[in-house]
Amino acid sequence: MASVSDDLSHELIDVAVSLAEAARKVILPYFRNFDLVSDNKLAVGFDPVTIADREAELAMRAILEMRRPDDGILGEEFGATPGSTGLTWVLDPIDGTRGFISGTPTWGVLIAVSDDTGPILGVIDQPYTSERFVGGLGQAHWSGPLGTRDLRVKPTQALDQAILFTTFPEVGSAEEGAAFARVARQAKLTRYGMDCYAYALLAAGQIDLVIEAGLNAYDIQAPIAVIEAAGGIVTDWQGGKVHEGGQALAAANESLHAQALELLNASG
Repeated sequence: MASVSDDLSHELIDVAVSLAEAARKVILPYFRNFDLVSDNKLAVGFDPVTIADREAELAMRAILEMRRPDDGILGEEFGATPGSTGLTWVLDPIDGTRGFISGTPTWGVLIAVSDDTGPILGVIDQPYTSERFVGGLGQAHWSGPLGTRDLRVKPTQALDQAILFTTFPEVGSAEEGAAFARVARQAKLTRYGMDCYAYALLAAGQIDLVIEAGLNAYDIQAPIAVIEAAGGIVTDWQGGKVHEGGQALAAANESLHAQALELLNASG
């Protein structure tokens, strides 16, 4: 990560919080609304999008146009807008739209600031529970109904004592599902369907591992920054960088990361 001045850090954090607040105001009136309609992005399969997704991203883009007009933007709903500062705002207005249209509070707003090395600041915001997880640029805290607390990963060292989360039981391809199952068989507890909220729980010291596949950059960049600020590790399934998406392994510490990585890459 390139050096960022204190003044710029404060500005980026303030803008990120403003984006989260704006998205909350747009999204909440649509949540658990009987009249909400979702469209399917796919000709085959189901990848929903709603007016809340689109309006929230537009609200965030409007703020960036005013406050950081020379930065780039990569958003799930409206694609990439080039910039000239070397910084890009990576936006997922509702990560977990399937959960959103189902009424479960496991979705969230993802906001990241990235340079050419990857994310330097991340926000995971859950409007319905009023929780916000912020990591990077000297920040590592979460706030909500329980007040404000430091982000800190769990100290669990043994995989058989670990809590593992993913979003879809099938994880990805048949091969990816089999790899995940090898880890799940060794873990103490495996839970499903949490979307970005799983990464927030890892950063807050509630769970130990998140393993997913088929991610896009806007799905993972904010979680990377938040988890790394809490002391955790996020890589691909080979131990390399994952900020462009793909297969993600998030772990509370190096020991769990190594054990999960070995099983993900084992044969059979």
